Amino acid sequence: MSAAPRIHLHHCRDARSFRVLWALEELGLPYELTVMRFPPRVFVEGYRDTNPLGTVPACFIDGQLMTESAAIPHVLATKFGPSPLAVAPDEPDFPAYMNFLMMGEATLTFPQTIHLRYTRLEPPERRVAQAAEDYAQWFGSRLRNAEGLMQGDYAAAGRFTMADISVGYAVMLAQAIGLEEQLTPGMQAYFDRLSQREGFRRAQAAQGPGGLGL
Repeated sequence: MSAAPRIHLHHCRDARSFRVLWALEELGLPYELTVMRFPPRVFVEGYRDTNPLGTVPACFIDGQLMTESAAIPHVLATKFGPSPLAVAPDEPDFPAYMNFLMMGEATLTFPQTIHLRYTRLEPPERRVAQAAEDYAQWFGSRLRNAEGLMQGDYAAAGRFTMADISVGYAVMLAQAIGLEEQLTPGMQAYFDRLSQREGFRRAQAAQGPGGLGL
């Protein structure tokens, strides 16, 4: 019998690291969780010794550090699988799965972070309303394009996968930072389905009460 995985996730409530927490709960893997104030590079002394980037997630998997919230769920599903939460290379929808897995972060969350920076994270004198609005519109356009690529209730393969965690988190973040008006009825319904999953609810309970830890 193989040894149980050693997984330690450093997390801020409702931040990108929620993707990893949600994936862990969906997979039913044992893990250690450290919940911190956002951003930890400012509020947690010595955090850069844990993750030189100063960001979350910082996830140690059997001692190896990973920092990318879209990649970690796929690694967990394949390293500790097999699991239907990952789409295998020999499945027809593998390219679509990988595309949505990366899209959730690189295409959808990126403009959200710029909006967040210029509405909340910068001091008032450095906030730029026009930049925030431009990136809000950019996010909305990209989200509508993502919706157009979906076939059925899920991102790929006709079932819930780690790609839905990646894309679904971007919808969740939009609601948390005031971008609800960018959500189409279809994408709102998509997230409503995802948020009814027991894995999602367990992840929310595990991180404790409160919203985005700003």
